[in-house]
Amino acid sequence: MLRITDARTGEPTDAVAAPRGLTRVEAHVSRDDTSALRVLLVADVLARALEIGKTPVVTVADPPPGLRALALELGIRPPEGRTAPGGQTVHVVGTDTADGDPVPADGIRVEVAPANGTADPGVLRLALLARPRRERADLDDEAVARAGERLARWRKAVANWATRPSKPVPEHVKQQLRAAWEDDLDVPAVLRVLHGVENAEDIPDGARFETYAYADRLLGLELTRDIGTSG
Repeated sequence: MLRITDARTGEPTDAVAAPRGLTRVEAHVSRDDTSALRVLLVADVLARALEIGKTPVVTVADPPPGLRALALELGIRPPEGRTAPGGQTVHVVGTDTADGDPVPADGIRVEVAPANGTADPGVLRLALLARPRRERADLDDEAVARAGERLARWRKAVANWATRPSKPVPEHVKQQLRAAWEDDLDVPAVLRVLHGVENAEDIPDGARFETYAYADRLLGLELTRDIGTSG
């Protein structure tokens, strides 16, 4: 079960109040900048993790129009409205500003450190995901270039692995991935698991493909985008 650190108490807390109970993920943003975009991204990945665990989830946010458009470019799914009934509530908030939309006192509070920098949408998404969410993300040219190289390499590798006979995700790898994201939504640890799979000599290419496709349900990086393309 996904456990997330509640910034109000500093303690890990179940993100699901009851088995199969609804969790409402509310992203609190009022500005139109990379820090606010990072808040929406964390909320999106949190919702994806809950869905993989078969938890009913609804996302709630009301971003400014410009931020909403940029979020869509990054593959952040549109929020489902301003309100949603019942269940556990997880409030995702930035640490660098007092939002115009006050954060209610109920539920769990997840804090996201500021970020700055720009890049192509897929590269920016990966560059932000590669940093622990409670650490400031200053995306300089080197960080963006590193993320771009990794994303291009992984998409090319996945397209190549897709031509090999399919093999299931190795159980120990699936457990490592789940343990990473269920432990306070540790996305950098998920990326480290994928790096290990990329270089493991004992994992068939078909299993690498299935592993990356599985992890991309959380990451939303379109890692399978280049399957079937030439080159």
